[in-house]
Parts: sequence; C-alpha cells; structure tokens
Amino acid sequence: MKIGVQFYTLRDYCKTPEELAASLKRVADIGYTTVQISGVCEFEPEWLKKELDKNGLECAITHWGYDEVKDKPLEVLEKHKKFGCKYIGLGSMPGGVNEESLEKFIANYKDSARIIRENGGKMFYHNHHWEFSKCKDKKTILEKITEAFPANELGITLDTYWAQYGGADCVDVIEKLSGRIQCVHLKDMIIVGDEQRMAPIGDGNLNFKKIIAAAEKAGAEYLLVEQDNCYGEDPFECLKRSYEYLKSLGLR
Repeated sequence: MKIGVQFYTLRDYCKTPEELAASLKRVADIGYTTVQISGVCEFEPEWLKKELDKNGLECAITHWGYDEVKDKPLEVLEKHKKFGCKYIGLGSMPGGVNEESLEKFIANYKDSARIIRENGGKMFYHNHHWEFSKCKDKKTILEKITEAFPANELGITLDTYWAQYGGADCVDVIEKLSGRIQCVHLKDMIIVGDEQRMAPIGDGNLNFKKIIAAAEKAGAEYLLVEQDNCYGEDPFECLKRSYEYLKSLGLR
C-alpha cells in the first residue's frame, strides 16, 4: 500500500496553478509519493501530469464534478488517463444523503459507473457519517449503495473519521467492503473539551494499526491522509506529523 495526501486538506493553498505546483512539491518533500486531487483550482490534464512527474508523484484518485461524471463519463476518464489516474471519485451524493437522493443517485450514475469500468477505469464514492443512517428496511445507505453497484464498477473511498463519527466500527466496515476499497481516507479523531475534532494520524484515538491491517487484507492500494480542518495549525505540518507516524508503522 502507498500513503498519500488528499489535497482537499490543502485547498486554501491550491487556488491557482502556481500554488498547486508549489503544494505538490512541498508534499513530495515531506516524503509522500501519492496524491488525491480534490478541491483545487482548474488545471489542464497535461499540465498536471508534468507537475506530478517532476515531483515523483502519482495521482491515485480524484474528486470530480457530479454533472460531468454523470453526463460525460468517457470524456472524464480520458482526462484522467492523461495524468495517469484510473480512479474517478465522487465526494458525496448530489442533493444530500437520504433515501430519496439515493434512488436518484443510483439511477443517474449506474450507466456512468459501467462505462468507466468498461473503458479501464473505476468510479468511487466517498462516505461521510450520513451514509450510516438507517433506511426504512433497517439497512444503511452505504449498504444500499453497495447493493446497487457491482464492486468492480463502484468503489468506496472509506473515510475512517466519518465512519467513526457515524457510529460504525471502521475495521468491521472495511472487512465488509473487501475488494471495493482500493482507496482509503485516513483521518484521526481527537476529543478537545466537548468537541470531536479531526487530527493528524496518530494524534487521536482511532486504532490505525488495526485499521491499516484490515485495509491491506481488504485489498487497499492507497491510504490517503486527509484533515479537512487543522484548527489553525499549518496543514503541511499536520501532514508531516501524519507521515512520520505512518512511516513508523513501516509505510511509505
């Protein structure tokens, strides 16, 4: 498994191509070799490929626009191929996460998932805590999503923080998603006073030794560090702390 950075963490430092290029270099200098491109400025695929190569990085997955993936899946995949990425991510569910939106999501994205798979890519869905809410039949929304899409057409980018926040057992969820979670978001949870906060990996309370072992057994290829909120700390420093902790576990 390779460890990388979810660039949504650095979105405030990637508002222009120049900033994005500088951030890619800083991430590579920390020691990361993989990234997820999400929440950054607009860019040309060929330009991103050059910047990735320059810094010895690969792009594991993205978060892409809902409408473009729905309406132009083949075009989106061709863009991804230009910077060496076969995994196309959706950050959530359009229209909010509920049973009504779930039905629309399945209807709107079934064809896209199939087309992307038939042409050498794979579509992914990123969870928050909402996906662990129960439907009328007592199944969670996440369970309904995985029942509706074959594992080879829709992966789940499991987010450890949001799974914990949703009351789920991360290891149990990972085991159930075996074969479907090539990409995992590593995000720790810490308690500060009465508040649950995101934290650098190893600073919080999630058992990442067990989580990482389960992820490897389930077929994970990329472990992507993400911290949506750094609470005033430098996100690059937070990413460095996460890297050093993961490095101590033998990951690179």
